[in-house]
Amino acid sequence: MSQQTTETEHGKTATDASSSGRSRLRRLINALTVVAFVAIGLVALYGISLILTAVIILLLSALFAYFIYPLVQFFQRRLPRPLAIFVAFLLVAGVLTVVLFIVASSINPQVASLAKSIQFLLSPAGERRIQSYIAFLGTFGITKEQVDQLKNQLLSQAQGALPGLLPFLIGLLGNILNFIIVITLSVYFVLDGARIIGWLSHKTPANQRSIITFLLHTLDQSLGGYLRGTLLLALIGALCTGVVLALLHVPFAALLAVLFFLLYFLPVIGTYLIAALCILAALSQGWVVTLIVAVFLVLLLGVVMGEVLAPRIFSSTVGVHPIVAIFALFAGAELFGLLGGFLAIPVAGVLQQVIVAIWHRWEHGHPEKFPPEEVPHQQAALLPGEQVLPPRPAE
Repeated sequence: MSQQTTETEHGKTATDASSSGRSRLRRLINALTVVAFVAIGLVALYGISLILTAVIILLLSALFAYFIYPLVQFFQRRLPRPLAIFVAFLLVAGVLTVVLFIVASSINPQVASLAKSIQFLLSPAGERRIQSYIAFLGTFGITKEQVDQLKNQLLSQAQGALPGLLPFLIGLLGNILNFIIVITLSVYFVLDGARIIGWLSHKTPANQRSIITFLLHTLDQSLGGYLRGTLLLALIGALCTGVVLALLHVPFAALLAVLFFLLYFLPVIGTYLIAALCILAALSQGWVVTLIVAVFLVLLLGVVMGEVLAPRIFSSTVGVHPIVAIFALFAGAELFGLLGGFLAIPVAGVLQQVIVAIWHRWEHGHPEKFPPEEVPHQQAALLPGEQVLPPRPAE
């Protein structure tokens, strides 16, 4: 009897040791898997940094094609597909040309006025005017030598900027060529985008097809809706801001409208930058106009766009979390420059939606690992004078 008991204990000990060894091996494999994924991610980031310009051009082309694809679908109802693509791109190019013309026409008078002011300050009458300003600054302890030193520094910086004019023009020409490449690639994305999506949905391995289809659908419904909704809100806000600032004769109204459209894609901090720039531009028109502009921006950004339009536009979409967006903005700018910071936000949104979709799918497939939480029973508040009665004994 004792021998059988000893054998049973030895069997249990061996079984426990075997299960403990398997558990350690499983934890080791999981740790090595995480390390491998981190190493692959670092290698991928290093590889992307080597071909950064090509990656940015590809991402810009894909985003532009994604934005313009609904317009192509609208024209495709009445036109052949190639003609619909041509009309959509022609319409977008026309809108961009009109916007640039309006911005340039509004900036030209300001630049001419600035040139006349500089020419006046360099004349003898301007010198006398500057002397009166220097005398006024002297009441605050600022001497003429300090003003002359500042003027010499500004002149030296202006002269130092002249040799950099040629590299600036070369860089501008390179950016124009990159823009042409982006438009060309976006045309191919629009032409073959549906074919690529169909191949991913129907030609991939059968055991992975449902996952790929699920991820594509999730990204289109959540992040795609978020990007298109942000584009619509940016257009509405830019148009309203440009019209109101132009009616109030605020300088650079068209330029501020364009900046509104661009900065609105920066979550959280973009709206504050927009408001600050518009209020600073309105200061030249007096405190009454400045107050009107401040109230208008509060109503537009906080009430109309924040409380009325945004909940209806984003009702079925999931946006990028502000923490993720701000971290991606600074990380992308630190690694790949300003343009990398702008592009890091949609990339971070894609990664966020993929991770959330995979998590929900795994949670749905393993319900035994997520038991329903029991809500603790909350006792109702007692009225004044009431007492808690002891429970009645069971009969």
